Amino acid sequence: MTEFTEKSKRNAHGLMLISILLAATSFPIGAAITNNLPPAVMMFMRFLLAALMFAPYLMLRNTLYFPTPKKMLGYVVLSIPLAVFFWCMFEGLRYTSAINTGALYTLVPAITAIYALFINKEITHTFRSLGLLIGTLGALWIVFRGDYAALINLDLNYGDFIFIVGCFFLGLYSPLIKRIYRGEPMEVMTFWVLMSGAGWLLLASSSQLSDIEWRNVSYEVYGGILYLALFTTLITFFLLQICVVRIGATKVAAYGFLTPIFVIIISIALGTDHFEMVTLPGVVMVIMAMFIIQYEAKADSRA
Repeated sequence: MTEFTEKSKRNAHGLMLISILLAATSFPIGAAITNNLPPAVMMFMRFLLAALMFAPYLMLRNTLYFPTPKKMLGYVVLSIPLAVFFWCMFEGLRYTSAINTGALYTLVPAITAIYALFINKEITHTFRSLGLLIGTLGALWIVFRGDYAALINLDLNYGDFIFIVGCFFLGLYSPLIKRIYRGEPMEVMTFWVLMSGAGWLLLASSSQLSDIEWRNVSYEVYGGILYLALFTTLITFFLLQICVVRIGATKVAAYGFLTPIFVIIISIALGTDHFEMVTLPGVVMVIMAMFIIQYEAKADSRA
């Protein structure tokens, strides 16, 4: 595995902030367009467009080639969690809010830490575990609006349950990157993961493609899919894969705690949702959790 300098690791933290901000925009935008096309169709278009837009970059760098069967198998496996997660996200957004999905997304760091332990033998120390616990409780506070009775009764709607299933799949993604990556150019992995994801989603949507009246689909929907393909798929995947191999799966996933904060801000700015003061303690907890985990990461580096 390639060793990275402290400067490159610090840069990775900045890249993760950009990645999470871009990823957060996918929740309100996805909620705005999800009822216009079947989720599998939209995700197939999203992945295929992202891969096609990335192909010229690979050609310029002379890295567009077919991987060995072993590496290709790894990319195909790596694409499964993404394809399932994004289908669950768009299906879930038909029945729940962008803020709920943004909050539930903060369950991913804790799920990732569990997978990373078994897949990468990446031990989550006590201080980091405390951060994961606080962040998870903060996410639940936001989703249940501080209603303990609703939490105890697991008063989740259908969309929330679907999205949680997606989160369990997405938690596999970062640990698998570290397990599968073998020092090849990162853009190669990004491209073939996107192409493999498009292949899975084509299989899932093949029976629906012929039933769609494409001329009746609004330009806003096409624009939304294009935005998702470029900014919240291509760029975020590329940044995520760079950061995982530099600072580790759990530390990368910890930035997911900022997602509901960004989602709330973006949703309010777009006028699609409003802030409820009762969620403020949850917001404070997820921010605190992110800083706890990142502080431990710095302490580890100094040690």
